Amino acid sequence: MRGLVTRRYLILLSMAYLLLALLALLIAPFIGGETVRVRQVVHDVFHHTWNIQTEIFFYQRIPRVLLAFLVGGSLALAGSVFQVILRNPLATPYTLGVTGGGALGAVIAILTPGLSLTWGPFSSVQLTALLGAGLTLGLIYGLARRSKSISTNTLLLAGVTVGILCGALILFVRYLASPHLLVAMDHWLMGGLDIVGYRSLAALLPLLLPGAGMLFMQMGSYNLLALGEEMALGYGVDVISVQRLSLIGGGLVTAAAVSIAGPIGFVGLLVPHAIRRLSGFDHRILLPASFLAGGTLLVACDTIARTLVAPTEMPVGIITALVGGPFFIYLLFRKK
Repeated sequence: MRGLVTRRYLILLSMAYLLLALLALLIAPFIGGETVRVRQVVHDVFHHTWNIQTEIFFYQRIPRVLLAFLVGGSLALAGSVFQVILRNPLATPYTLGVTGGGALGAVIAILTPGLSLTWGPFSSVQLTALLGAGLTLGLIYGLARRSKSISTNTLLLAGVTVGILCGALILFVRYLASPHLLVAMDHWLMGGLDIVGYRSLAALLPLLLPGAGMLFMQMGSYNLLALGEEMALGYGVDVISVQRLSLIGGGLVTAAAVSIAGPIGFVGLLVPHAIRRLSGFDHRILLPASFLAGGTLLVACDTIARTLVAPTEMPVGIITALVGGPFFIYLLFRKK
């Protein structure tokens, strides 16, 4: 196991991941079924003209790429945190059942199209997904909360159990749905980033920013918590406070991502393990690097999803599973 990285090495690693993320954000908007040329976009911007390529670039490609980056970064960040506080390498943003609760809320909203719950940039599907995720997280936290601590074993088991229960309820809702609503449910459950405009970004940021802030504030404590709760307590870490803030922060970023993009798998599991193998176990680099790498990965997968079968597009959740599954098996065999 690698030790904590030096300050200089920490800066170099951060710059490398940041550069990779910037390259993805700069290149991906120009790739797609419809050709968008850099020269044309630059010409239209400076001459205040507006043609179809420029509209596609600014109203479809840019918001979609930004959304993919933020959703992928959120899932990878939450996965990194849940793996350390649960001390389980298989923990993901979905382990605590937050995704299942969000998905259940979303399919209920799709089943009842007459439900007109809108608030600011949030649609009815997003609001019910957030409500389901929040209720699930509160239930799991209540089950795992003891008088002076949080039982990580109970937290993990409760999350898995509630996730399975939500999956069963989703199947029940799908059974009640008409064929055209069933198609909409399946499309949402596959995970997708097909947006136009910046409304979805406006709905994502109010939950993502405070949630990510809670997690980044605990980076130093995670290094001690990874050694065990007793060791962390000996160094003066308030374990209960760190666990509580981590659950709230991780739940917020996961709920934000799922409410907008649906359940996208493997990013929260694959990216933290890959970053640990590349950069070590220091959470001062692991958390920001996971966010940047997760965002870069989902941008790349979404670019493949919207170009592989152009002019139609494939749900990005299929691409992440097809890419993430074999690569994770490769990591396991290399470790063995």
